[in-house]
Amino acid sequence: MKKLILSMTAAFFLVFGISGVASASSTTYKVKSGDTLWKIAQTHNITVKQIKSWNQLKTDHIKVKQVLKVKKTSTSAKKKTTTAKKASSNAYKTMTVKATAYTASCKGCSGITATGLNLKKNPSLKAISVDPKKIPLGTKVYVEGYGYAVAADKGSSIKGNKIDVFISSKAKAIKWGVKTVKIRVYK
Repeated sequence: MKKLILSMTAAFFLVFGISGVASASSTTYKVKSGDTLWKIAQTHNITVKQIKSWNQLKTDHIKVKQVLKVKKTSTSAKKKTTTAKKASSNAYKTMTVKATAYTASCKGCSGITATGLNLKKNPSLKAISVDPKKIPLGTKVYVEGYGYAVAADKGSSIKGNKIDVFISSKAKAIKWGVKTVKIRVYK
């Protein structure tokens, strides 16, 4: 009987001990192939700005197997982050931009965006190319006539109030043409 009670007690501590370790390790994230700061931020319900701040990142570039801090360790900090995220989720600025379209299938194109998205392997992604001085990379953007997208790329001809929307089909990209559209840039 004592052995049974000891076994059950040990099992209880093992189960709850392991779950405690798992929650402690959730404050970091190991970067996998195809990850972007925006994708990691969305997964962990935080902002790209927070990830960059917590990890002293000066650019949006991350590397596979890089370990990033993704949560503050105190419970009150987590509540503040969630509250701030909810409050800022509706905060955006509106801009009028000239919008063109691009594909990943052009000669010499790698299909990899500046933030590391592989557009050839993920042709259904909604990504736009921006001037990072106007719209930071990793930012969520709503483009009139295109939908919600992530500012995932930059181009040498994308300056000022100009964007390039990713469309997987060359024929559809040509059909898009050049448009003046309103966008919402979420903060």
